[in-house]
Amino acid sequence: MATITTAEGRTEGKVGLALAGGGPQGALYEIGAIRALEEALEGIDFCDLDVYVGVSAGAVIGSILANGVGTARLCRAAIDPGPANPFHFRTFYSPAFEEFGRRSLGIPRLLLQSLLTFISNPRDLNLVDSLLPLSRALPIGVFSNEPLREFLEDAFNRSGRTDDFRRLDKHLIVVAADLDSGEPVRFGEPGFDHIPISKAVQASTALPGLYAPVKIEGRHYVDGVLLKTMHGSVALDAGAELLLCFNPLVPVDTSSAVDEGFMRRGKLIDRGLPTVLSQSLRTMIRSRLEAGLSSYENVFPEADVILLEPPRDDYKMFFTNVFSLSTRRAACEHAYNVTRRQLFNRREELAPVLAQHGIRLRTEFLEQENVDLWCQVGARMTEGDSVLDDLDCTLSRLEALLNEST
Repeated sequence: MATITTAEGRTEGKVGLALAGGGPQGALYEIGAIRALEEALEGIDFCDLDVYVGVSAGAVIGSILANGVGTARLCRAAIDPGPANPFHFRTFYSPAFEEFGRRSLGIPRLLLQSLLTFISNPRDLNLVDSLLPLSRALPIGVFSNEPLREFLEDAFNRSGRTDDFRRLDKHLIVVAADLDSGEPVRFGEPGFDHIPISKAVQASTALPGLYAPVKIEGRHYVDGVLLKTMHGSVALDAGAELLLCFNPLVPVDTSSAVDEGFMRRGKLIDRGLPTVLSQSLRTMIRSRLEAGLSSYENVFPEADVILLEPPRDDYKMFFTNVFSLSTRRAACEHAYNVTRRQLFNRREELAPVLAQHGIRLRTEFLEQENVDLWCQVGARMTEGDSVLDDLDCTLSRLEALLNEST
């Protein structure tokens, strides 16, 4: 689905990118979708926008783009079986052993405190009720996102990149939530721009219950999605006159999955707690996003806002295991093709809005069928690709260029 909020009579101005969260699946969807958008737009470079705003998984992708890593390279990295690929299980789901150990050390003290409370006043609380303080021993995060921070720190400290907001030649804002105050924090803005980008992204991805809050200078920060879905208003506050938004988290409608025999009707619950929590979070986030978008017209009447997100019946992304190389390859390609179709179907609505900002929607490119993502980004489709496969990719790209010129 593509949603547009428009302002009449605009001319070319600042272009911003706002990326919502969605975990590893959301990051993968944004990679394929942004690649499709970049190919479809003439006059825009996603490594050279005026402002980037990211929250959670969107902060990961936004910070990488702002560091000059292009969409083609992002696509290749997503299917790289080596260390350049962040989509490893250990990157996102390494057990928080330190948190488990720290909490377990407090069990004897909490147990003694509970027993003394019961003994001192047995008529006020029964034994079970007096054990409530033991809940403090529960870990506040099951997994550690420190491996993700380490990956980004290493990537951003390579030649031509930086882990310092102040040295970045792009305006990057990573949004997290201050746990103790419940207020949003804009890392990258004055007062918070000295925090390393990788640390800010770690804080923005710390979804409570899944990851422990990230401590920065005595304060604890968690996932910014708890406050707003996308924080697009941050980019508009920074002066963006055209805001391109991606939200990979939409509630899934399983009707198509049932019709295609992928699952039984009404049995989403059979897939367990993670699936139920995911659907619940998606539903909450999507409804809140709608409310936020509707307010932009009044608060930012001179800005144009374009939202792209998966269709609700896109169960393929909902059930994707991004830690499988072959599935990840298919999912990235799926996001690419879905976005291409969305752009083509909304061309009459999108083209005039983009034109006001000096950007042309390449409808002739979107009309082409069976465009191969991996040929476009210079990646091989399978490990067994031969010279003939490379030649086929080259010819396909040449054909696309010839079609554009005629």
